Amino acid sequence: MLNSNLTAAPHKIGLSEKQLGCISATAQKFVDEERLAGAVTLVARRGKVAHFEAFGMMDVETNKPMQKDTIFRIYSMTKPIAAAAVMILCEKGKLQLDTPVSIYLPELGGLKVAKDPDAETLVVVESDREMTVQDLMQHTAGLPGAARYMAGQTAVDKYYRKVGLHRLHACNLQEIIKILGKIPLLYQPGSKWHYSIAADVLGRLIEVASGQSFDVFLAEQIFQPLGMHDTGFYVPEEKIDRFAGMYGPKPSGGLQAIEAPEGGTGNVSKTSFKQKPKFLSAGGGLVSTAADFARFCLMLADKGTLAGKRLMKAESVELMTRNHLPEHLIPLDKKPETRYAGLGFGLGVSVRVQQTDWIPDSQVGEYGWIGGTSTEFWISPRDELVAITLAQHIPFSELSDKTKPLVYAAILKE
Repeated sequence: MLNSNLTAAPHKIGLSEKQLGCISATAQKFVDEERLAGAVTLVARRGKVAHFEAFGMMDVETNKPMQKDTIFRIYSMTKPIAAAAVMILCEKGKLQLDTPVSIYLPELGGLKVAKDPDAETLVVVESDREMTVQDLMQHTAGLPGAARYMAGQTAVDKYYRKVGLHRLHACNLQEIIKILGKIPLLYQPGSKWHYSIAADVLGRLIEVASGQSFDVFLAEQIFQPLGMHDTGFYVPEEKIDRFAGMYGPKPSGGLQAIEAPEGGTGNVSKTSFKQKPKFLSAGGGLVSTAADFARFCLMLADKGTLAGKRLMKAESVELMTRNHLPEHLIPLDKKPETRYAGLGFGLGVSVRVQQTDWIPDSQVGEYGWIGGTSTEFWISPRDELVAITLAQHIPFSELSDKTKPLVYAAILKE
């Protein structure tokens, strides 16, 4: 949970208690309408948490209410934590952002590139340059995403499966790099923004640079210093009663369980998070709580410090959280009402470079990221705001979209 030194009454930090109450009403409405089983929402400003509430159920089958310390699968919200780990190693002089990845991972040297990733015949060409560490962090390395190597039907997609990319979750990080060393890239490094497995390469990079396993490095360098005691790659047996179930919509309306902490009836699967996995995914393997992730966010918002203790240099945080994509690579959607319109990318986080109609209140400079099962965080440096929304629902819930304007509206005019 959060210590009293990290909390404050809303008016003390320039927020309206009444407007924050609108966030609660909105989250409760999602639960009442069976659009979510439950959720946790958190809002902080100026380094202090002013809103932190739980709604609905964490496990419908066992009638267990959602709690503030419920443990969630945060999936791709793992990526910013991995990026922070890389920056820490850069500060120690063990990694450099502009260095070719092959200097640290020789298996990834000399990779060829698919001439046309959508062609029916695979033709490869030489790469213009090697991918760098920064390419991995900003998704410009040319590596494929899961949709391609799991289900794609082009020649290169089929080749990915032939060499074993679809079996990565059965591999450790060293084995994954050996497989990736056999594939052609989808694109020339630096030529395209493509959300991919690049973040998982960072996990092995961190192991090689630090001499520690990825999970141990995160625990010693980030989780323990920040007091993130419930964050890791699995849920220990003594904490499984705090682990949320996963839900989705029934065809007939309402909710159905997809994954339950202790298993379930019918098609409900038992969680895979009860044991340490072989694949320590830097792209999406962590579980966490709202309080734990808030500590990480508050550290970023305060340029590398939490409660007066420094974890990262301010320069490292600034480098992480500013856009690095040139304008022609920014995934600006022609339809301004879509989620990713106006977003550039930093190192492990998206960065808003243009206001759009999706959520007009979003400010240029706002950064954050989502997890595929309805988790999201965002930070507005200009407004000194941190917001976290955690649910466990597939497909991605609209809760975070609906509450973001309410967070901005809670800022008191001074």
